[in-house]
Amino acid sequence: MFFVLSKTFGLLALPTNFMIVLGLIGVILTMTPFAWLGRGLMLVAIVLLAVAGFTPFGNLVLAPLEDRFPAWDAAKGAPDGIVVLGGPIDPDLSLVHGMPVTLGGADRLIQAAALARRYPNARVLFTGGSANLISTNAKEADQAAELLVSLGVPKERLMLERQSRNTYENAVFSRAMVMPKPGERWLLVTSAYHMPRSVGLFRKAGFPVEPYPVDWRVNGIFDFEMFAVQGLRRTDIAVREWVGLVTYRLRGRIDELFPGPES
Repeated sequence: MFFVLSKTFGLLALPTNFMIVLGLIGVILTMTPFAWLGRGLMLVAIVLLAVAGFTPFGNLVLAPLEDRFPAWDAAKGAPDGIVVLGGPIDPDLSLVHGMPVTLGGADRLIQAAALARRYPNARVLFTGGSANLISTNAKEADQAAELLVSLGVPKERLMLERQSRNTYENAVFSRAMVMPKPGERWLLVTSAYHMPRSVGLFRKAGFPVEPYPVDWRVNGIFDFEMFAVQGLRRTDIAVREWVGLVTYRLRGRIDELFPGPES
């Protein structure tokens, strides 16, 4: 039930979707006796879209997420394994076109392949099934395996977790598959903005990981372009992550509201 609610109400909670719906409600109300309210809602929607699209607001809420964890320190030595979180590949589009179709976040796969070559004894686990409400036979892990092999990762080194639908299940199912031994060191490869929530969930699941952030989207708060689509995209990403952190904290799936580096 939580998965279904997160996929339905989560879409409406995205700032861009919310502002568009708000504006549409305003348009409808202008054709009723509440036209004054409709005009007000339309004005609010336009102002919010302008703020999110043309100001550093998106960077302001995204930068703290991306800066929460530093780059991984290779001086610590070779890791025992590498966990790559799903998300970069659209499994349904990949199935239709007969090849892996990557969306945002392809750095996760590129950097995972580079790490696998650098540390040839490390196991590589890709975790990701299908996040669609209507289940299909397309699994992201299958497409990711094809892409990782094409990037030079030997197939026999790959472990595929094909059932998870969200980051919480990524953590729980990955631990069940790997059963990490005390003292083992596993890297967690995911987008920098997604790292706080991911690390919190893996810690709660009993799977200690070392963050390996990739796929940065901003270079400081005032690194912004005068293109609305970029600002809106960053705002959506950041708000979704913050809402996810609050939701998982309230549900007890992470122990801290804003997980950070271990002291």
